[in-house]
Amino acid sequence: MKLSIIIPSYNEEGNVEEIYKSINEIFKNINYEIIYVDDGSKDDTYKVLKGIYNKDKKHVRVINFSRNFGKDAAIYAGLSHAKGEYISIIDADMEQDPKYLLEMVEFLDNNEDYDQVAMVIKARKSGSFIKRRFSKLFYKVINKLSDVKFIEDASDFRMFRSYVKDAILALPEKNRFSKGIFNWIGFNTKIMEYDVGKRLSGESKFNTKISIKYALEGIISYSTKPLRLATILGLLTSLAGFIYLIYVIIKTIVVGIDSPGFATIVCLILFIGGIQLICIGILGEYMSKTFIESKNRPVYLSRVNLGIDDDKDLL
Repeated sequence: MKLSIIIPSYNEEGNVEEIYKSINEIFKNINYEIIYVDDGSKDDTYKVLKGIYNKDKKHVRVINFSRNFGKDAAIYAGLSHAKGEYISIIDADMEQDPKYLLEMVEFLDNNEDYDQVAMVIKARKSGSFIKRRFSKLFYKVINKLSDVKFIEDASDFRMFRSYVKDAILALPEKNRFSKGIFNWIGFNTKIMEYDVGKRLSGESKFNTKISIKYALEGIISYSTKPLRLATILGLLTSLAGFIYLIYVIIKTIVVGIDSPGFATIVCLILFIGGIQLICIGILGEYMSKTFIESKNRPVYLSRVNLGIDDDKDLL
């Protein structure tokens, strides 16, 4: 098998067949497989995928999740079943044109020193101005906080050799942040630019709320500096409190007991209380990740698998 193409799909009933047609046209002379991962879609995505599978069982595989586990789980599921010499990940909405897959295959064929190709958006035009600015801010912040360096606007759209896939699957964590994993494993990476196409059907699943949640997941997963920040805030607050205590003692000795000061006390209590809550919140985020990992639950559960050899359907 030359190429495995993993396509995470969530509510993409209007797109999955179009991307299949495009891939099938491009790779007429290459032995490939398409692994669709239906991430618990609420529309007819699985029904359409089943039709595609019945039409082309030679090339199409389908993993149907029991519920929505998220894109990172879908990527993990696809990687777990990929058999190709090269493995690629591409979105189902056609914003990432399958024509770039052929360019990546040709590059890896002709450049044995490179282990993977990562596609970077040439010019981010989609989304609101605020969302684009937030994206830039996210990369600046996470690169300041994390020891792993993130390539700005590098998406999950990429292709790598089979041993890179093995390295990714060797990481056992349940809270999987794929952008971080791709960078953490290293390997020689070629950066290639691509133009974002127009979504054929439906709406983007990454709204502002989900984007912020995803960014926080990345920061918590790949940096311990927020914990250090909590310690620094605690030390600075304690130092400020000690200085203020010395000031009160000196003022009491020199001036005498000064009964007014209710507003000052309230402000100090609110300030210190706020610092404490922030620190507890930061600790809570890390503890929640540890709690989830300790359960050792599977990354995903599949309801129905089509064309997968080690089929373990729930039905």
